[in-house]
Amino acid sequence: MAENKKLQENNLQGPVDKKCCIGCGTCVAICPVEAIVFDDNGKAQIDNEKCIRCGACQASCPVEAIKINR
Repeated sequence: MAENKKLQENNLQGPVDKKCCIGCGTCVAICPVEAIVFDDNGKAQIDNEKCIRCGACQASCPVEAIKINR
């Protein structure tokens, strides 16, 4: 069970600039596959296993904290 949680944590990385992210939730709301969650500090994290790299979160981010490489 702990190994599964560690695997999930490793997938929660993604291209979010934690210094820029203001935790507004716009990216969470717009993500069509629910691949974005907040970390313990209220910053967005992208689950690379779920993310389909559509770019919706990047386009919606008001502070340009997300950079998707397609």
